[in-house]
Parts: sequence; C-alpha cells; structure tokens
Amino acid sequence: MKIALLGVSHWHADMHLDAAISSGGEVIAVWDQNGEIAARFAADHGLRARSNVRHVIDDEPDLVVVMGHPHAVPDLALEIMAAPLPMILEKPAITSTVGLAPLVDQARKRDSFVGVPLPNRFGPIFREMARLDAAERLGSLAHGHFRIINGPPQRYRDDGVSWLLDPMASGGGALRNLGIHGIDAALSLAQGALRVTAATMGHRIHREPVEDHALVTLVDEAGALFTVEAGYTYASMAPGGDFEWRIATSNAYLVDHGETARCATLDDGHTRALEPEHPATRYRLFMADTLDRLRAGAPPTVGIEDYQAAMQLIDAAYEKANP
Repeated sequence: MKIALLGVSHWHADMHLDAAISSGGEVIAVWDQNGEIAARFAADHGLRARSNVRHVIDDEPDLVVVMGHPHAVPDLALEIMAAPLPMILEKPAITSTVGLAPLVDQARKRDSFVGVPLPNRFGPIFREMARLDAAERLGSLAHGHFRIINGPPQRYRDDGVSWLLDPMASGGGALRNLGIHGIDAALSLAQGALRVTAATMGHRIHREPVEDHALVTLVDEAGALFTVEAGYTYASMAPGGDFEWRIATSNAYLVDHGETARCATLDDGHTRALEPEHPATRYRLFMADTLDRLRAGAPPTVGIEDYQAAMQLIDAAYEKANP
C-alpha cells in the first residue's frame, strides 16, 4: 500500500511514518506547508518531498495521512476527499466542532474513507474484552476510568507547534488534545447516549491560556460511569507520563498502564498479565487495521463521525466547567 504523509511538521509525523513502515506500507511522498521542514523530514528518512499537494495526488497513493495546523487542515482534507483518496485525519483537525460539520457532511456525501487515529481502541484491555465477550464471560459494564497525564506544555513549543497552546487555534487544552482519547474510549463502550455530569478544568501549574488539567465524569443510558482525566502536569519532559486505563464489568476488571496490563476475572478467580502495547506504538495497530480495512473495502474502525461525537462531548464538558 502506497502512503503519503501531509503536514510532517506535526509532532505525530514520526509515529505515522513508523506505523506505515511497520504495517508493510511504502511511504511514497511527504509534504508540508513549510517546504524546508518537508525537505528535512524527507532527507532524514530517505523519502521524497513534494512541493505541492497536487503532485502528491498525482502520485496516486492508496492512503493519505493529513496532519497540520487546524486552520489549514480542513481545506486540505476536502481536497483529498475530492481527489478522491482515502485518508487518516490526524487531530486536532479543526478548532471547533461546528467547523468540523462540513468535513463530516462531505465525507458522508462522497462516502469517503476517513480514519481518525484514536489508537487506544487497539490496546490490550480492549482486545481482552473482545475475547471475554466472545466467550460470554465479560458481563455488564460498571465503570471505566481513562487517564493521560503528559509533561509540561513547553514540549509543544520545543516541537515547533506552539499553536497547540492557543485556544483560538487548538480549540482547548489538555482535554481537547489528550482527553479525547478517553472520551472516545467511553463512547466506544457506552450503551446509548453519554452525558457529561461534571467537569473541572485547572490552570494552577503552567498558567497557559489553555487548561493544563481536566477531569470529566460521564454516564451512559444504562448507568455506567466513566471518568476522563487529562493533563500537562507530569513532572518530566521525557516521552510518556502517567497513563492508566481501567474498566470494570460484572465479571472482569482490566487495567492498562501502557507498559503493563492485567485482567482479573471473577468466574475463575484468576488474575493474569496481558501482552502490553506501549501507547506510542499503538499507532502501528491503528495503521495495520486501517490498511486491512482498505483492502477489504470496509469502513474505518474509528471514523470522522466518531471524532465528531467526541468533540461534541468535549464541548459539553467545557460548557459544564465554565457555565
């Protein structure tokens, strides 16, 4: 499968490149609005930089990864849909949920393949839940907690994407950027609609225009409770931080700490380690799944409508925290 990477100044460009290679794809072109960055990225990885998007489209890739500043990505995504080419739409793709609507409408109209990288759906506890469910051993969902706490906001300035700390560009802070993974996890598990019952945002440490910590609680129609915690408050600039996914059902309790994972089951009294997958390499699982679905003519596991649903809940959380 031939893959093109657009917007390689994005801090996830290296992860998408790694995912493409690990999934057996061939990266045939890279592009960025900043030609110097594209040329440097291409030279560093032995790839070909293109000077404009039209040349990338003419290369006829099987899949295009679209990244970049939210003010530029929507037009870029519409151009790829019109080509028409399948795409992965990296986050944050747009500043507001309202602004996302035209992309969703065009994707529906054109029946476009638009995958959105929310790769924790492919983590070890979700795989184990699917296995238990197939064996009728999962039980009913009780609650879930999803936490991602990364290092200080300065990391984004160091990566050349300081716009992520500007709410007029990014649409929010830690919740919009990191918490969306937890919101998506809750959406993927919920029975019926989710509603935000409480939300708190903090700026106590870094005093940025965007929140550096957020805690949100949600409830689904069956009464299952979810909490989502996101922050830039981990005391290290090194990659990683505090990652914990916890899910409880009537027969299973599953915990994912990124480097380790485990599952306890009530019916057999066992607690066992699960094969872990580091959060940074889950992009590989997402890419492999995306390529498999393209080959099969199936829709993406996580699509643009899932992204829209998560954005809407985040909007509700901001409104709850700042009435």
